[in-house]
Amino acid sequence: MVLLTRTPVLWGSFILFLLIGVGFGIFSGVVGGAYLDTLDGGEASRALIASMTPAQRSAHFWLTVLLDTAYPLAYGALFAGLALRCLGRYGRLAALPALAVVVVDLTENMVQALALSGAVDALDAKVWLTPLKFGLFFLAAGIALVALLIATVNRVCRGKAG
Repeated sequence: MVLLTRTPVLWGSFILFLLIGVGFGIFSGVVGGAYLDTLDGGEASRALIASMTPAQRSAHFWLTVLLDTAYPLAYGALFAGLALRCLGRYGRLAALPALAVVVVDLTENMVQALALSGAVDALDAKVWLTPLKFGLFFLAAGIALVALLIATVNRVCRGKAG
């Protein structure tokens, strides 16, 4: 866990988080404009998959497996690293939502990849996976922002004291 608090890891995670986010925008056209990640119901997800061409399903599958697997690892490392680095003795507890959202997001990705490949339809799990993912994401992001704010205030106050 100490690795996540190192400055190069935090910067690398931040840059990957941004680049992958841009990647989703760049590739949205090849999946038909909508990603399964934004839908929180099985029926809506099934309807989206049914409306896709085979090429769009294949592209969505590969974007899920590649980009959307790297994405939670990048933002999870960033959010957990900031909590661990900046929140002192509360850092481990504050990092839990970031670690949990990685697990939930990767689980959602697996459900979606299986459905996109036609292997298994477990899309009904998105009824709770997707809202849980977004809730944990925003909680972890909020904690990371508070951690960053605390670190900034501490640095400014130390600078004035010296």
